[in-house]
Amino acid sequence: MTASGGLRDDGRSGVAGTAENDRIGDRWTVLIVGVLGEGDARFSELRRRIEGISQKMLTQTLRGLERDGLVRRTVHAEVPVRVEYALTEAGRTLLEPLRALRTWSIEHLGDVSASQDAYDRVE
Repeated sequence: MTASGGLRDDGRSGVAGTAENDRIGDRWTVLIVGVLGEGDARFSELRRRIEGISQKMLTQTLRGLERDGLVRRTVHAEVPVRVEYALTEAGRTLLEPLRALRTWSIEHLGDVSASQDAYDRVE
């Protein structure tokens, strides 16, 4: 982004961390961070506790969160191999904002539903 707030020559907005911001606001990230906020978990436990997530999406999201430094993957040299996922210190800093978002969603559910109904009637 330029000093005037426009786009850079390459067409991107210049907002630092745009890809990371997309991941943090992603549905699956929110759910994964919520589960890991309760404690370390194995892949199978995450998959079981996060309704509707595919194996592929869970794998992709965990890899992205690990790459971003928000999740730590620990491989335990056992037979069979045991892999656990945990939030890093940086990942833990997401818990409070996500709680606030959840609270807001619950408090405003009626307003949002009413707005959606009104919008749908006009369409």
